[in-house]
Amino acid sequence: MHTYYVYLLTNANHAVLYIGVTNDLARRIAEHKAGTHEGFTKKYNVHKLVYFETYGTMPMP
Repeated sequence: MHTYYVYLLTNANHAVLYIGVTNDLARRIAEHKAGTHEGFTKKYNVHKLVYFETYGTMPMP
């Protein structure tokens, strides 16, 4: 069985919110903090984990 995570991140002054989905939360948070990928979270320094939920299946909109 796989585990998936829906997570919320914010920046230091709580000015922005980011919602993501991953199958490896620790790795993904480390990537956000390191600025590994170009994009929204790197541009706005969004790497503070606010909340997460776990799922056994991939959540679909």
